[in-house]
Amino acid sequence: MKIENIGVMSPGDMGQAIAQQLKQKGFNVCTALDKRSARSKALARDAGLTDVGSIENLTAKCEVILSVMNPAAALEFASELAQALHANKRQPLFVDCNAIAPVTLQAINAKITAAGGRCADAGIIGPPPRGTAKTCLYVSGPEARELEQLATPQMRVRVLSDRIGDASAIKMCYGAMNKGLIALGLEVLVAARRLGVDAALETQLNETHREIYDRIIGALPVMTPKAYRWVPEMLEIARTFEAVGLTPRVFHGAGDLYEFVAASALGKETPESRDKSRGGKDVVRLLADERH
Repeated sequence: MKIENIGVMSPGDMGQAIAQQLKQKGFNVCTALDKRSARSKALARDAGLTDVGSIENLTAKCEVILSVMNPAAALEFASELAQALHANKRQPLFVDCNAIAPVTLQAINAKITAAGGRCADAGIIGPPPRGTAKTCLYVSGPEARELEQLATPQMRVRVLSDRIGDASAIKMCYGAMNKGLIALGLEVLVAARRLGVDAALETQLNETHREIYDRIIGALPVMTPKAYRWVPEMLEIARTFEAVGLTPRVFHGAGDLYEFVAASALGKETPESRDKSRGGKDVVRLLADERH
């Protein structure tokens, strides 16, 4: 399959950056902004994306459609797209790139294929590919190799297997390690401040776990406006682990922590509006001072 037209839904922080990479490679990148937020419309406009209006028009125009959105919306969007596929009888390759459990991806695959479409599984690991930042798109499924055409110097494409669910599985395991560590570290640091031992704990961590401490502190400023998206991701990780006989409770707790952040003043910012001068220690201080 020769790919010329790619749909990206929706152009949020990650989706916009991926769309820009694809445009720079020469693809015609489209989106459908009917019913989308003012922020999504602004990001799409800034990226120079072609707005085709509706999902029906997107399926009619594109050979590939990437779903890059809040994981809580992934299944609903797949259902909407399946209806559009059934109506126009087109067969674009639908690629779910969201942080969802393999079982959720299987449900999406069933909806898309029942409507006559084709589905691939993808997991994004890394930051939005802007500036010098690089990210990796893990893909799996029978048609995953078609997606190697999307690779750029800043967006690697790694084919895992022909099994639907493998890309989601690696995203869940990596996300559990990465965002689970951030959740644990943040809760510890907020607790230490509320207990009045934060300075002593910082000294101890710098003596014995400096790399981990620096990693967590460095991640906090970027995390806060994304916390609302990380809540459903933690629940998808919990679902993934429970399916293989492990406790889901660790990541239910991480979801609770990110829900607390999302409800704070910091959590109500966007990646574009957040104070870029705010450091990780400032985040800990502000969250510790939230009413509880």
